[in-house]
Amino acid sequence: MIVPENMKAAVLVAPGKFEFRDVPVPKLGYDDVLVRVTQVGICGTDIHMFHGRYAADALPIIPGHEFCGVVAAVGEGVKNVKIGTRVVSDINIGCGACYWCRRNEVLNCSEVTQIGIGRDGAFAEFVAVPSRLVIPAPDDVPVETLALTEPVGCVIRAAKKSQVGIGDSVVVLGAGPIGNLHVQMMRLVGAAPIIVFDLSEARCQAALAVGADIAVTDPAGLKDVVMRATDAIGADLVIESVGLVKLYETAFDLIRKGGHVAFFGITGPQDKLDVPILQTVLQENSLKGSVAAMGEDMHQALRLLVHGRFDVTPFTGAVYPLSDIQQAFDSLPSRPNDLKTQLRVS
Repeated sequence: MIVPENMKAAVLVAPGKFEFRDVPVPKLGYDDVLVRVTQVGICGTDIHMFHGRYAADALPIIPGHEFCGVVAAVGEGVKNVKIGTRVVSDINIGCGACYWCRRNEVLNCSEVTQIGIGRDGAFAEFVAVPSRLVIPAPDDVPVETLALTEPVGCVIRAAKKSQVGIGDSVVVLGAGPIGNLHVQMMRLVGAAPIIVFDLSEARCQAALAVGADIAVTDPAGLKDVVMRATDAIGADLVIESVGLVKLYETAFDLIRKGGHVAFFGITGPQDKLDVPILQTVLQENSLKGSVAAMGEDMHQALRLLVHGRFDVTPFTGAVYPLSDIQQAFDSLPSRPNDLKTQLRVS
């Protein structure tokens, strides 16, 4: 595969502004691979970056981390993958040797960076990735499906952190793209009932279609619904998947004694939460944070997608060419029913 010196890339130069530029193709280190990007999804994190609410100090940057592609070149030391291999990729780059990396908690590594967030990513024709992070993917799986590997990995990790069990009652706050995936993940692990809350009727209907048992659009009636569905006990697990302090506060009002709150939605860096300390102690409640897929989470996500365990239909309807990235982002508020927007690169 011939690799050019320059490539097309969408550079986020300021909040709300992309520039479609010719930039140099990334240089490869000894253990790196160069991936020719095929398809890449727009993540909620990308949207936060676009609006200046997250990782603003990293600008200008090429975002994009939900991607699949084909290996175009390899560094001198790469032995585990060959040119021409179809791949997806973990995005979390740690030192690989510290206490946190050894525990697959790479985001806590003091040297961590993330593709598309802390360093240039996949809103471009090519992206450089350490070879240990790429995962070979089957040739017969659609690119729209492969590009969902990273977000599916995120909900897998959240489920692990929450230690959700068969028959556990779960409330998912937010029925957007990641909320929909949380619903599907909870169904896979055997949770019941699964209650979803969102102000959008359309998103609630989409969640019901993929496995939610009950959908609620009225905030005032949410607690009553949860209590009726759980014999007045409260939910075993509440997942906040939006990133609103008010919803995190709501979560504590919905869990049972001994229940869990999964902290997943990203808030602003200055947002604080008044945790009911006495209630949390006396009821032995727990809080579990989770944000990104790492290591085996990604391998498991790919296997589940390859074998059809997730309904990807709600996520594959809105596809833009990379050159139209500004339009894709600007139009997001007018397309609330599109659970996922993807960019076709090559």
